[in-house]
Amino acid sequence: MTTKAAVLTGPGKPFEITELTLDPPKDGEVLIKYTAAGLCHSDLHLTDGDLPPRYPIVGGHEGAGIIEEVGPGVTKVKPGDHVVCSFIPNCGTCRYCSTGRQSLCDMGATILEGSMPDGSFRFHDGDTDFGAMCMLGTFAERATISQHSVVKVDDWLPLEKAVLVGCGVPTGWGSAVYTGNVRAGDIVVIYGIGGIGINSVQGAVHAGAKHVIVVDPVAFKRDTAIKFGATHAFASAAEAQETITEISWGQGADTAIVTVGTVDEEVVSAAIGAVGKGGTVVLTGLSSPEKFTVHWPGIDLTLNEKSIKGSLFGSANPQYDIVRLLRLYDAGQLKLDELVTTTYTLDQVNDGYQDLRDGKNIRGVLIHDH
Repeated sequence: MTTKAAVLTGPGKPFEITELTLDPPKDGEVLIKYTAAGLCHSDLHLTDGDLPPRYPIVGGHEGAGIIEEVGPGVTKVKPGDHVVCSFIPNCGTCRYCSTGRQSLCDMGATILEGSMPDGSFRFHDGDTDFGAMCMLGTFAERATISQHSVVKVDDWLPLEKAVLVGCGVPTGWGSAVYTGNVRAGDIVVIYGIGGIGINSVQGAVHAGAKHVIVVDPVAFKRDTAIKFGATHAFASAAEAQETITEISWGQGADTAIVTVGTVDEEVVSAAIGAVGKGGTVVLTGLSSPEKFTVHWPGIDLTLNEKSIKGSLFGSANPQYDIVRLLRLYDAGQLKLDELVTTTYTLDQVNDGYQDLRDGKNIRGVLIHDH
């Protein structure tokens, strides 16, 4: 069959809407009809060249939809099932999955290559193979993906909201709850309040943090963070530091979470300086692999026992946490509806990303109009 998709053909270029040929599902694969896709900043790293993938590639790694067909050997889902996709596939049997670290599954090795685990591709244009961002390509109306990339969810949930639990919500929420190990009474500071940072606010609040301090230059994002439970909001790290020192009686924050769109040395240094003895800095935002963004005197880490930890998918386990977070939403204990600032059609994907660059969106969602 053919499918409409938004593709990138090289760095610095906008998404192009085109028709691609799509292979049917093979062993262990499923054909999904996407309902919605989140406009996550990570895809901008592909256009900006910070995370150079194999081009050409179908964009989008936050997706939800309905299974239309399954290949031989598929046991996880059946046609008609509603699913949310995980941008990290999880096999369940590798060293990392079997020890409860699905976000580090070995199957994730080809997410920037855009190929299936065996190195082959399912999107084509003539003789040209097109990759799929994170093996998903959610900016296509349909895709053939691994059964290990989908999680069956309750079919009464609205997929255009549930889609956010495929990346932004667990990544931010888990950065606080899992990687940051935020506990009741803690002081937490979060740098960058976009689709990830706002969910770090939700996670820190759920964990019982006494103070949740956010830093973002955009007033709209600061105001939104307060509505989600943040206790303080500042435009700059320097302003935030004064309050951190004051409310902690000079001891510093317990956890600092870096969720800015593009991480640099300045924000990482601010985060390390903000935490006190035994404090944890969580690096969730991305930057070019060629840039060294952590520069800090090691003696501070040693004498004050500070920790710097990376966080992928919020250190969450997709098969468990996607369902868990949606059950919290269903119970009214997790905000999803309020995260969606604007919806777009596939043809408006570049408009959506311009709005993201301009600081207008907490999260934009692309609704597929089949």
